Amino acid sequence: MIELAHIRRTFQVGEQTVQALDGVSLSIAKGEYVSVMGPSGSGKSTLLNVIALLDQPSEGRYLLNGRPVTQLSDDELAKVRRENIGFVFQFFHLIPRLTAAENIEMPLILAGVAPKKRRQKVATALANVGLENRAHHKPDQLSGGQLQRVAIARAMIMAPEILLADEPTGNLDSQSGKEIIELLESLNHQGVTLVIITHDPSIGGRAARKIRIVDGKIVNAADHASSTNKPNP
Repeated sequence: MIELAHIRRTFQVGEQTVQALDGVSLSIAKGEYVSVMGPSGSGKSTLLNVIALLDQPSEGRYLLNGRPVTQLSDDELAKVRRENIGFVFQFFHLIPRLTAAENIEMPLILAGVAPKKRRQKVATALANVGLENRAHHKPDQLSGGQLQRVAIARAMIMAPEILLADEPTGNLDSQSGKEIIELLESLNHQGVTLVIITHDPSIGGRAARKIRIVDGKIVNAADHASSTNKPNP
């Protein structure tokens, strides 16, 4: 599904060239549950942004479902992101003036889905994350855990194959964080490919495959055959 080959990403900071990714090669199969861990500044988020097609590598090849995506136009990239990839961020990135339901609905509006179908999909999405009674609440009326549930519902509203989560529990208390991880894992059990970026070993250690990145390089990748972390057939 995701195939990265010799990916490099460099940035120019003043007169200094910073290499955020240094020859990363990585394959992630459909339905996998992968965590990417490493210290601050190691390249975790840059790697996620490349996988998410939010950033283009300076060198290397990226195949998504066998399709080379590094040379696509901006419109083509936007279409691939919209249809194939969901995003969950540490700081939620919800629109403050919109209700929970309206935030979840936004990707459907951008995709041109008819109003009646949008309402049905949003109602189902809210039920799936346990927020039916918070549909008309705005972000400042919700707890951190509820905000992340809205963000997950929005990320999944287009039924993407891949869900990318960047420090999804980093802004939550321990109980809310546990509930969010369990919600993400339930999506993986349904067949969604789940990639979590985290600095927290207790979060990263739950994944079926654990990847560590340091100074822009993958230094080890550990696998274990935990059937509890595999998607249902």
